[in-house]
Amino acid sequence: RRLRGPLRGRGQGAALGPGPRQLISGERTDSAHVASAGRWHWLGHGCGVTWAQVTWFKADKMVKLIHTLADHSDDVNYCAFSSSCLATCSLDKTIRLYSLNNFTELPYSPLKGHTYAVHCCCFSHSGHILASCSTDGTTMLWNTHNGQTLAVLKQPRGSPVRVCRFSPDSAYLVSGAADGSIVLWNVQSLKLYRSGSVKDGSLVACAFSPNGNLFVTGSSCGDLTIWDDKMRCLYNEKGHDLGVTCCDFSSQAVSGGEQGSRYFRMASCGQDNQIKLWLISLADLLGCELKYECTLNGHSAPVLACAFSYDGQMLVSGSVDKSIIIHDTKTGSILHTLTQHTRYVTTCAFAPDIPLLATGSMDKTVNIWQFDPKQHFAGSGLEDEPKMSIENWSEEEVSVWLCAQGLKDLVGIFKMNNIDGKELLSLTKHSLSNDLKIESLGLRSKVFRKIEELRSNVDSVSLGIPDEFLCPITRELMKEPVIAADGYSYEKEAMENWIRKKRRSSPMTNLPLQSLILTPNRTLKMAINRWLETQQKYNETT
Repeated sequence: RRLRGPLRGRGQGAALGPGPRQLISGERTDSAHVASAGRWHWLGHGCGVTWAQVTWFKADKMVKLIHTLADHSDDVNYCAFSSSCLATCSLDKTIRLYSLNNFTELPYSPLKGHTYAVHCCCFSHSGHILASCSTDGTTMLWNTHNGQTLAVLKQPRGSPVRVCRFSPDSAYLVSGAADGSIVLWNVQSLKLYRSGSVKDGSLVACAFSPNGNLFVTGSSCGDLTIWDDKMRCLYNEKGHDLGVTCCDFSSQAVSGGEQGSRYFRMASCGQDNQIKLWLISLADLLGCELKYECTLNGHSAPVLACAFSYDGQMLVSGSVDKSIIIHDTKTGSILHTLTQHTRYVTTCAFAPDIPLLATGSMDKTVNIWQFDPKQHFAGSGLEDEPKMSIENWSEEEVSVWLCAQGLKDLVGIFKMNNIDGKELLSLTKHSLSNDLKIESLGLRSKVFRKIEELRSNVDSVSLGIPDEFLCPITRELMKEPVIAADGYSYEKEAMENWIRKKRRSSPMTNLPLQSLILTPNRTLKMAINRWLETQQKYNETT
């Protein structure tokens, strides 16, 4: 029936409450309730609720809470993913690192070095370097393989650093401070490359465009400013009346306009309780303009964090109202609301390669949420993008890789010869001996063996192997797939080793396995064999 008249009161079945995220029954939408109820719910469109805009979904099938991290002793300010780790930072002056395999803390965590609160942290493209910034006026670089400090970068006037971001190729690092100063650091030389400042307010937000040609900063006075990679100010606009709190780019380009121009979509959020979507044209950077697209509503208090999923199909936001809202970026509708945190939600981040979401809060916890990959990560086009862009490694990232392989003594030689990721993959035994002058046969063999392993990783990615054919533990093509009690398929040997180490929890969900029986997945094995035959025929014809 058509719903007539306004909804009044707060009785059962009567009101939507403060926003469209509420259930019509007035029941809470936290994951624990949804999982137990298993009902069909209806939610309103993000741009205002009407009966015609209702979106239906099976709530408990979409996202569920699988783990809570409670190691920080004060507010969690930020969290960030690499392909294998989760980093969190806090007012307690520390950064903590967790393995994505089972969410256990890495042996060298927490990272200690900052003397005051840590506000932000981020990984380089390869995940080998972690940057963190603090009230102490510094941005620190860490080796994620052993937790060692690589550099301490001091903000020119010592102002508290609120945000830091690597460029997509990790050649540069931006740090923005409370005095409005912004610094572009050269990651290879670890020296200041360019600097600038905003007119008013503190620098609190920053995001690079996926191609690295520009980045956007947000200030506490509400301005969004676009800079090019030479730190030239291209555009400035008042984005949020009461101040910007966060911004993020979608990795997926958007086509539109009369001439088929390509745009990048960016989201910003602020103290005005709003999330705004913007389009930035890629046609002419000299005439760059921030074009307002739409506003996503739903929060009843300032929005402190926003982040796009890796495929750009979803946008998550966290707020002072203690809720997390997941938006559909195509329709603007609210897909789900999570209300597990007991205090302000300060940060949220999607994992790059797997359907995980991390949210942090002033309640000192980080919650890990898992999405149904079939519903929300299928057909995203991610299979067209390599998960490990070793060719894009900077010289500094090659140096970090060498240290991680126990080849620290070769860093000087590689730097002297300007070996970046592309050059690294092209090295041969001959070039290691004649060009790089590595005299020891054993050392040359070790380096070449490590490079061969990297090439193998690149080759497996370039083949475009369907993700469901890869073992979640080893990330290698499965030969003997088996189904575990958690419903996921794994390589038999890898899962047996997992269980042999007295791990009775699922590698994917971290929940206890109800049974240790592994059942051969013959259907999947046949599909893998058919795919291999197709690849072989293709290679023979080309």
